[in-house]
Amino acid sequence: MPDRSVDPELVYSKFETELQVRPDDIDMYQHVHSSRYMDYVLAARFDQMERCYRMPMAEFQQMGYGWFMATAHLNFKSPLALGDRFVVRTWIEKFTLIGVKVQFEIERKAGRKSVCIGWFDYVLVSLQTSRAVRIPEAIRRKYSI
Repeated sequence: MPDRSVDPELVYSKFETELQVRPDDIDMYQHVHSSRYMDYVLAARFDQMERCYRMPMAEFQQMGYGWFMATAHLNFKSPLALGDRFVVRTWIEKFTLIGVKVQFEIERKAGRKSVCIGWFDYVLVSLQTSRAVRIPEAIRRKYSI
């Protein structure tokens, strides 16, 4: 398999999940608390792992693997408010030997305004040892769409 992380011509698929702001997402300033944006991306990734990649988190766990977050970068552009519907768009930017960089954008449906962009670095770990492991070729293939 080619090393897509060094070839800028290769692009991974982007997937979308639609969500809505709930009352418990709101902070004392009457908009979504910053920590919820991370929750939104994680919820979207879980949905997309099952629906789009056809390999849900439970399958990783059955294989003895888990994904640990190594880095999170969020750039807030505009606040979400109670009842707002929004789309979380995610895509793999690149694979490393032991991990993956996932880019994301959260976009308010009304007006299609970008509210938050960023990326997460995830590391594949053995659930038995909690240590990083190489990503098996079968997993790379499944997620290289």
